[in-house]
Amino acid sequence: MKRALCWIRRDLRLTDNRALCEATESADAVAVVFIFDPEILDPLDRDDTRVNFIHQSLREIDEKLKQQGSQLLVRHGNPVELIPQLARELMADEVFTAHDLEPGALKRDRSVREALLAQGTQFKTCKDHLVRQKTEVLSQSGTPFKVYTPYSKAWKAALIPAKDFAEYTPDLSKLLPVSELTSLLRPWSIEEIGFVAKQPWLAAGETAAKARLATFLPKIDVYGEMRDFPAAEATSYLSVDLRFGTISNRELFRQAYAKTSKGAEKWLNELIWREFYADVLANFPHVVEGTFNSSYQDLEWPGTDEMFEIWKAGQTGYPIVDAAMRCFAETGWMHNRLRMIVASFLTKDLLVDYRKGEAYFASKLLDFELASNNGGWQWAASVGVDAQPYFRIFNPYLQSVKFDAEGTFIREWVPELRGISGDIHKPSPEVRAKAGYVPEVVDHMVQKELAIKLLSKQSES
Repeated sequence: MKRALCWIRRDLRLTDNRALCEATESADAVAVVFIFDPEILDPLDRDDTRVNFIHQSLREIDEKLKQQGSQLLVRHGNPVELIPQLARELMADEVFTAHDLEPGALKRDRSVREALLAQGTQFKTCKDHLVRQKTEVLSQSGTPFKVYTPYSKAWKAALIPAKDFAEYTPDLSKLLPVSELTSLLRPWSIEEIGFVAKQPWLAAGETAAKARLATFLPKIDVYGEMRDFPAAEATSYLSVDLRFGTISNRELFRQAYAKTSKGAEKWLNELIWREFYADVLANFPHVVEGTFNSSYQDLEWPGTDEMFEIWKAGQTGYPIVDAAMRCFAETGWMHNRLRMIVASFLTKDLLVDYRKGEAYFASKLLDFELASNNGGWQWAASVGVDAQPYFRIFNPYLQSVKFDAEGTFIREWVPELRGISGDIHKPSPEVRAKAGYVPEVVDHMVQKELAIKLLSKQSES
């Protein structure tokens, strides 16, 4: 009897799971495993909500496997050692997993492959968390794209929906029965992997992800018009589910492609943005350490650590920026429009190195993905893949007036300003003093000119 081990990682679901599907197609009996990797976990705070999100999602998977007469294997340790060990203990002929193009993951998987092959076990990866991955979308000259719009056009031109959005349904009748897993089961409470239980801002697991999609679909037609308003709750909130694979990206593409409204088209384009940034990371891995645009590699940002801390604390005196940063500190999530505003403010107003903001987001974002986070921060700082030059600088006051006109979001997250009258977007010094709200730490118009001078000088050097 042919056996296989399915190693789930960024695909925390049973529905439309390609690696599990391919495992059950290839083998007669399949076990499912997840590894809590200390190399990833050790730098995190002990109450990190992402670890709790993963843990709760795994609990749901475990319950569903139990309903099928099987159970989830969970380990805490180095996967380079644990995956080959489990394969031996299960007498598995093959190990299946979804491909991951992040540099650290590629290095890890090479080591896992070598260890498995050395003991006669095959290691098979498949494309799952992207529709298009490295080298699958190229320019007419055969080179990777560096700008989103032509990438998006080529992505769509190559699309074969029936193939690209295909659903992969695992045969759960082939799961190894729990009677054959009993000796391999280990306790895996959140405390036993070294973390403290904390409820994530969004409910975890596949069931919750499907519920979020169901809530969003009736709003999809107005997504393009409403998506930039943080108080409107007009976005899908599915970025976390895409990150951890609690829902299939193909399911989201299927839903976006099935509708013909402008809102659905806009959502489709946003899903393709994620693919674009993943493509950039895969083809230009140097962006992890440095700027995509080599002109800015040696740029010295004059912003101070003090200004960085003020920004983190939501004490800049710019209400929309402070509201966004305080919301982020409490929830681990930030609306996309607000991400652009606060990133522009850190780099163009406070002149702080974008890498500090990128690292702070990486440490807190519930939906953190290396490619999207890196791409977004380099875009905001005008040092990355970008069709626009350095003079794109968000005016935080105008952004606030346009996208939070009534100050609804600001009042929710900056309690000092809840009871004020007058201009909530740019309160007068008198109003600030009375409300106990901080003055503006910098003058936007002055800083704008400094940013243009800094970035233009560097681009010409």
